[in-house]
Amino acid sequence: MHVIADSLLRGGPGQSLLPSALAGRLSLVTVGVFDGIHLGHQHLIAQLIKLARQRGWLAGVITFYPHPAAVLTPHESPLYLTTPGEKVLLLDRLGVDWTAILAFNPQMAVLSPTDFMLRLYHQLGMRGLCASDDFALGHHRSGDLLTLQALGQKIGFEVYVVPPLNISSGRVSSSRIRACLKEGDVETAAYLLGRPYRLAGEVVHGAKRGRRMGFPTANLAVNSDRVVPGNGVYATWAYLGDERYLSVTNVGTRPSFDNGVRSIEVHLLEFSDDIYGYDLALEFVARLRSEARFADLQTLIAQIAQDVMAARQILSAGQNEV
Repeated sequence: MHVIADSLLRGGPGQSLLPSALAGRLSLVTVGVFDGIHLGHQHLIAQLIKLARQRGWLAGVITFYPHPAAVLTPHESPLYLTTPGEKVLLLDRLGVDWTAILAFNPQMAVLSPTDFMLRLYHQLGMRGLCASDDFALGHHRSGDLLTLQALGQKIGFEVYVVPPLNISSGRVSSSRIRACLKEGDVETAAYLLGRPYRLAGEVVHGAKRGRRMGFPTANLAVNSDRVVPGNGVYATWAYLGDERYLSVTNVGTRPSFDNGVRSIEVHLLEFSDDIYGYDLALEFVARLRSEARFADLQTLIAQIAQDVMAARQILSAGQNEV
């Protein structure tokens, strides 16, 4: 898959942004933030690819970073489910031919639907737009489907409307997944994503209390703009490079000790190497319990041992199913 990173404002409307390997090819595109690449996105992109192949066109995805809300309404900007890099990898696995990550900025925010679509037409070879039934783009979302269909007749592109994907009595959406994660419902979030929620960061030094209790933990520093599941204890898969480990993860403020700054502490089962400074990725599989304050250290240690046993059972069972 080819990746294009640009502002879509560079040069004139006739300057192609497609790499030389795709020069002269026409594309069916879809446009959106696509945070999470959840089942709803996957449903739309599957239809995009199917229609593109039928027409002999390329299948292209146009997405934005930062999230438009970060520019338009910074106080309401949502946290991210995926980084741009994760999004690219997920789109590549779906079979997209190219992805354009466009820098959303104040200049782009005021583009009219006509200006924006003309740039897609000339700079990316867009001859068809694949969209959901509630899609809109351009300044103040003035480019709704009716407007875009009229533009298509004038400029020379088709608009294909894909019905939404509804699961569990509701529409699949990034905001719904964020709400699930906030409540600690990582199982429903995984169902809507089509995979466990993944979070990565650098292993940093902590208070080292876990090691003294016989359960050494890796403290994970993640970007402040990422969604972190609600406080609690989780069964997780931990990834160091290509190696995967059963793990238990605590998200919270350590109420049995200091009610400190919210942290993510990971205990890798049957692993004791020094990994400070390493990048560690987590997949949240199941919530084991709420975070709690314990009367004494021995009670806490006993509970952690139960958490480890429960996580081992859950993760091993899932591994056997695969």
